[in-house]
Amino acid sequence: MWNLEHDWYSPKSLLSTPTHYDFPGDRFIPNRSLMDLDQAQSLLTNRTKKIQNKKFNDAYRQIVEEKLSLDSEGKPFKMLVFRGSPKSSRKSIRYIDEMREEEAASLQNNSNQHHSSRRLPKGESRILDAPNIRNDYYANIMDWGKNNILAVALGSNMYLWNSDNSNVTKLFKASGNDFPTSVSWSDDTKYLGIGFKSSKLELWDTESSKPIRILEGHSERIATIAWNGHILTSGSHDKYIINHDVRARTNVISLVKAHRAEVCGLKWSRGNILASGGNENHIYVWELSKMSSSNFLHCFKDHCAAVKALAWCPYDSGVLASGGGTEDRCIKLWNVKHGTCISSIDTKAQVCGLEWNRHHKEVLSGHGFSTSAHHNQLCLWRYPSMTKVGALERHTSRVLDICQSPDGLTVVSAGADETLRFWNIFGPPISNNYETDLDNLLSLKVSPIR
Repeated sequence: MWNLEHDWYSPKSLLSTPTHYDFPGDRFIPNRSLMDLDQAQSLLTNRTKKIQNKKFNDAYRQIVEEKLSLDSEGKPFKMLVFRGSPKSSRKSIRYIDEMREEEAASLQNNSNQHHSSRRLPKGESRILDAPNIRNDYYANIMDWGKNNILAVALGSNMYLWNSDNSNVTKLFKASGNDFPTSVSWSDDTKYLGIGFKSSKLELWDTESSKPIRILEGHSERIATIAWNGHILTSGSHDKYIINHDVRARTNVISLVKAHRAEVCGLKWSRGNILASGGNENHIYVWELSKMSSSNFLHCFKDHCAAVKALAWCPYDSGVLASGGGTEDRCIKLWNVKHGTCISSIDTKAQVCGLEWNRHHKEVLSGHGFSTSAHHNQLCLWRYPSMTKVGALERHTSRVLDICQSPDGLTVVSAGADETLRFWNIFGPPISNNYETDLDNLLSLKVSPIR
């Protein structure tokens, strides 16, 4: 080994003008912040001032210089230099954090522009005749199952409309003066539940077009029904709410009476929480496991008219939307975890139905009577601000009910003008580009080397 003396090539001489850098070293990556390699390169390539060591001859010095400054083809090149950015000449490495913030703000602006650019359709995608439909605010006469079949009660008749092939099937005609007043598909579409004016509650097998069971318990008309797995819940003019286990021989598993007027709205959340609306203007919130003891979680009394329209938010599980009748005209959002009202919007018209958009943060409302020019509309509201996106005014009489297709893109409205109107109002879903851009942005946070 050569016994080299400290000279111009020694790192010691490079400490004469140390440069300060922004970040410390790493256990596995040497810290070059104490070395000014730009100066070293200058010393190696400086042609104007030769610094020579007498112990090395010109031939050796020429070979070393070529190895350090020329590539295999004899062309000049610069060595890869690992160093921090001097504070005096470059911006801090933490400038990357500022870049992240700017890009995140840009992505958020793009998202807001995407929402603000959404427009209502100019008209219906389809219109079906609905002769003899009953102009009854309290009834719930339509439901669109996951099998893509729309069930709708028209007078004493129950019809099934297949969205895939547009086939119409008449399931039955009620006898005498009886007629369906509520309808709902089970989650697996194995059963179709139908409530009647006569207080009957029937389960139908639509494939065989036959009733398979009658569920007893009510004494007056059944205005609303809702499924929760194998539990079918019914609300009646007799003021009772009954939970039926459709698998059990004895179907009634709980019976509660809290409302002081007809129960006209029922909706289950994904978390076994039931919301019930009544003609006495109250909303009750129930937990399934406690219904047998008639203990409710909350009772909301802020509406000034009957509450038929109820809908659970699909992206905020603890948020419930409710709509009031003609004397109320409000859509209210409730935090059921805390028992508080989040917001209230005066829609200027009777609220007959509510549906959340699963693809965008919006809620659609269907309206009936009004003391102003806002009657018979479908209105789209942006959540959570509840600013109005727009309104559709195609029905010539009040909207009685609304429901959405299994894919969440189409909404059908049933009107007292004896029409079913289909609207491509909820789609298409948000593109994945925004989520991809966001993922790429977040990936900067785990970069091992800056």
